Amino acid sequence: MGLVVGPIEDVPLGEGRAYEVGAKTIAVFRLRSGALRAVPARCPHAGGPLADGQIDENVLICPLHLNTWDLATGCSRSGQADLEVLAVREVAGQIVLG
Repeated sequence: MGLVVGPIEDVPLGEGRAYEVGAKTIAVFRLRSGALRAVPARCPHAGGPLADGQIDENVLICPLHLNTWDLATGCSRSGQADLEVLAVREVAGQIVLG
């Protein structure tokens, strides 16, 4: 089934939250459409807290230096390293990775 990280209500629409998953911290975003996205929670440029970044349906903006990534692919739009995109979904009101 995957790894349950918490209830969907913990992530308001249009925001992100960080979750500890083993030795990693994962940022889970709930888009205004209700879709979920998940990436590593630290910016590859300077370790910024990506879960605190601004999002829209396609883009994540790092709160420290305004670097940007495509949320669906993880591809950088600002010349930084790409992000790994993790599988995430909602199952019975729970956020499930994997």
